Amino acid sequence: MPHLTVHVLESELAGRETPLIEALTEAVVAVYGEWARDIVEVRLIGVPAGRWGIGGRPAAGPAPSVTFGIKEGAFHRPDTPEIVARLIAGVTDAIAAVCGERVRPGVSVELVGAPDGRSGIGGVVAA
Repeated sequence: MPHLTVHVLESELAGRETPLIEALTEAVVAVYGEWARDIVEVRLIGVPAGRWGIGGRPAAGPAPSVTFGIKEGAFHRPDTPEIVARLIAGVTDAIAAVCGERVRPGVSVELVGAPDGRSGIGGVVAA
């Protein structure tokens, strides 16, 4: 199950929640296919101004940061480099489309693989 957690300044997020969720879901579907739509989970975390620091001081306007959790097995496919590149580009495009092109250069996307047996849903270990 793809999980996207997006940290963005609250002032940048307010009023853009639905379009951002939709755009990020479409970015994942564009890579994996329509079957993935119903399992994409997006969490938007609005950070108040002054609570995001870079270089030891509050950041004036940090670009959104995305942690993209997927099964570790996705990194062992022969097409992994292409899949990773498409996911990073698609997620960045989605954020820039909703939040504005000015954020594109700073958008960070980190793909994190969950090994089999190290996550769960509903109290049950997921395979």
